[in-house]
Amino acid sequence: MTSSREPFDQSPPNTVDKEDEQPQLARRIGLFDATMIVMGGIIGSGIFINSYVVARQLSSPLLVLGAWAAGGLIALAGAFIYAELSALRPQVGGQYAYIREAFHPMPAFLYGWTLLLVTQTGGMAAVAVTFAKYFIELAGLPNSDWTSAVVASIVLVLLTLINCLGVRAGSSVQSALMVLKIVAIVVLIACGLLIAGHVSGSSIVNRAGDWQPSPEYLSPTSNWQLITAFGAALVPVLFAYGGWQTSCFVAGEVREPRKNLPRGLLIGVMSVIAIYLTVNYVYTSVLGVEGLAQTKTPATEVMGLALGEKGKAIIAIGITISTLGFLSQGILTAPRVYFAMADDGLFFKSVAWLHPSTRVPVVAICLQGALAIVIALSGRYEQILNYVVSVDSIFFGLTAACIFVLRRRAKNSGETTFRVPGHPVTTLLFIIVEWLVGLNTIYKYPENSAVGLLILLMGIPVYFFWRQTGKR
Repeated sequence: MTSSREPFDQSPPNTVDKEDEQPQLARRIGLFDATMIVMGGIIGSGIFINSYVVARQLSSPLLVLGAWAAGGLIALAGAFIYAELSALRPQVGGQYAYIREAFHPMPAFLYGWTLLLVTQTGGMAAVAVTFAKYFIELAGLPNSDWTSAVVASIVLVLLTLINCLGVRAGSSVQSALMVLKIVAIVVLIACGLLIAGHVSGSSIVNRAGDWQPSPEYLSPTSNWQLITAFGAALVPVLFAYGGWQTSCFVAGEVREPRKNLPRGLLIGVMSVIAIYLTVNYVYTSVLGVEGLAQTKTPATEVMGLALGEKGKAIIAIGITISTLGFLSQGILTAPRVYFAMADDGLFFKSVAWLHPSTRVPVVAICLQGALAIVIALSGRYEQILNYVVSVDSIFFGLTAACIFVLRRRAKNSGETTFRVPGHPVTTLLFIIVEWLVGLNTIYKYPENSAVGLLILLMGIPVYFFWRQTGKR
C-alpha cells in the first residue's frame, strides 16, 4: 500500500483515510475501548510493586501521596495536550504524525526508529518476562531464565496472532483484560481499607535489612534536600503514569476520533489518577511509610495481611493479568507507528500492507512481535530499558511543542477543536518537566543515556537512506 500524499509533504491531509482502491484501516474502536486502551497503556505491574521506591525518598504519607498527586497532574497536563493534538490531527501514528506535520519527517522518523529499537520493543520484552515469572510460579513450572524467556515468547506470539485477526479482536481482548485488571485493583483496595488501622507497618519493618534510610528520608535538613528528594520520588511516579500517549497511535481506527479520542484520554488518565492515589493511600495506611519503603511487594504484603496465603495468590493472579493486559495494549497500538512510517515511504513498503479482510497492518504487527521475542530470548531487555528515559523525554517535550504549530495552522484555517486549559502556561510547564527529567537522567546515568542517544543519532543516516529510496 502506498500513500496518496508525497512522502515528505508536511501539509495536513484533508481526510484520515486515503481514497484509493487499497484496503483502508477500519474505524472499529469506540469510546469505551479507547478509554480501556488509555488505561491499559498506563497500568502494568508497577502499581502493585514499585510504590516502595517513592516511599524510600519521602518520610510521610502526605508527601508520598503528594508525589503521586503531582505526577497525576503532570500526566493530566500531558493528556490535555495530546487530546488537542489528537483532535487537530486524528491520524494513525499519534506522536509520529504530530511531529511530522508540525516540524519535519526526520524527527518523526527518529521517534519511530527509537520506538521500534528501544522504547516499545524493550518494554514489551520486559513486561512479557514479568508476566512469565508470575505465570510460572502460579503454574508450578520449573523456574529458570530460559523457561521465563520461552513462556514470554509464547505469549507474545499468541497476542500477535490475536491482533492480526483485526483491531476489533485486539481491542476486545485488551478491554477484557483491563476490566479484569480493575477488578484485581478493587479487591486490593477493599482488603486494604478493611484492615487499615487494625495492623501496623511495624510488622514488616526490618524485613529488608539491606536498606538503610537516606538522610533526606530520616530528616531533611533543608528545603533543598526536601525538594531534591521529592524530585527523585517523581521519577518512578512519572514512569508509573506513562503510556497514555500510545492510545493516539490507533487514531485512524477510532470512530469519531476528534470526539472519542480526547474523551478517552481524559477519562482514562483521570481514572488512573484516582486508582493510583487510592492504592497508595491503602499502602501507607496499612504498612506505614517506613514499612512501605522496606518491602518490594506492597500489594502482596497488604493482601497477605488481609487474607493470608490465599490473598497473596489472588494478587499474584491480578499482577499476571495486569502485565498481560499491558502487553496486549502495546502490541495493539505501537505497530500503527511503523505502518505510518512505511506509508510515508520511510520504511519497508511491506510494513504498510493491510490485510484485505481484517484491515490491520499485519506485517507491522508481526515485526513488533518478532523483535520483542528476540530481545526476550536474548535477555538484553533490562539494558535496553536503561536507554529509554532520556530518549523518551526528548520526544515527549517535542510532541507537546507541536501544539504551538498545529494550533496556529488551525486558527488560520478557521478550524475549531478541543483546547488545552491554561495553554500556553500548562503546555510549557509540561515541556520543561519532561526535558528536565531527560537532562537529569543524562546527568545521573551518562553511560546508559549515551547508548540511547547514540541509537537515536544512528537513525539519521537511516532516514536519509529511506528518503532517497522513497524518491526512487
